Amino acid sequence: MDRVKLCDQILLQKLHLLSNEVLRTNRGITERDMEEAFKQSIGYRAPRFFPQNDGILAIVYSAIFVVVLFIITPFLASFLELALGMRCIVPNNYLIWEATRPVSNCDFCRGVDRPIILQNLTREEFQPYAYSSRPIIIKRAVSHWPAVRLLNYTFLKDLYLRHPAALDSLHEDCQFLHFKSNFQTLRDVFRMSDERAEFRAGQQPWYVGWSNCNPAVLAELRKLYPKPHFLPDDAEMPNTDFVFLGYEQGAVMHIDYIPRLMWQAQLRGNKSWILAPTPECDAECRSFSFYVEPGDALLVDTRLWYHGTFIHSKGEFSLTIQSEYG
Repeated sequence: MDRVKLCDQILLQKLHLLSNEVLRTNRGITERDMEEAFKQSIGYRAPRFFPQNDGILAIVYSAIFVVVLFIITPFLASFLELALGMRCIVPNNYLIWEATRPVSNCDFCRGVDRPIILQNLTREEFQPYAYSSRPIIIKRAVSHWPAVRLLNYTFLKDLYLRHPAALDSLHEDCQFLHFKSNFQTLRDVFRMSDERAEFRAGQQPWYVGWSNCNPAVLAELRKLYPKPHFLPDDAEMPNTDFVFLGYEQGAVMHIDYIPRLMWQAQLRGNKSWILAPTPECDAECRSFSFYVEPGDALLVDTRLWYHGTFIHSKGEFSLTIQSEYG
């Protein structure tokens, strides 16, 4: 039993005796007076955070607290500024989207085991297919675009270096997709050596994608490729296009959470695709693969089909422009 508890018991006993004596003699002594007198008689002191003779230690502890507070205050201020400036404290991510994805109606994939392949055609001829969920390849549909001849890694690097604000926009509203490469930003992509950019012997393959949402860059790029001529005249397109380029690798299997149908223009190299139904349709539908060639246009409802890509020809450079319509 510690000293405080022992004192409390003794105090209660003494107070009981003294209380009886006070009541008997009626000398005007209060119970509080008796309690204080008893504490003084036994040398009782109330518990303290610091021992009585440790004033120096208290000063040291206080000084350490002030120094630590001074050091962490800027970090706390930066954290609060970042948190308050975020549009979402818990940002959207693929796992959340996948967990909340509506269950698919398997009509989109039932009986489908290959893409529809069409030769270059007019808007009127394409109209019956315009909003189909069936994958469609239109052969040689974009082979006349200047982008087929002019657009490459060097062109893109020079363009973005002339518009450095476009690199910063990727940290704000645009997307950068590094896939399996070790690049974290588009700046990293344009800083790579010429040897790796050209995938020379001994270099690692790379494949990346990003969205062009900088108006100046988008305007320059769209001089090289128009809206696909076969799309419906009233089809709306976003103010953002994607670029995908690189060697050997590709996009892992995923589904897109976008508001419109997707089209891609294969400008350089061949690219292989694999499409798979959503998990709830596995029993009724099947996966299949195909490839596109330079000058081909591809239309896939990537909101319904899980899809992945790879460049099957070793050492071949692939470059694709992608956008949406609807």
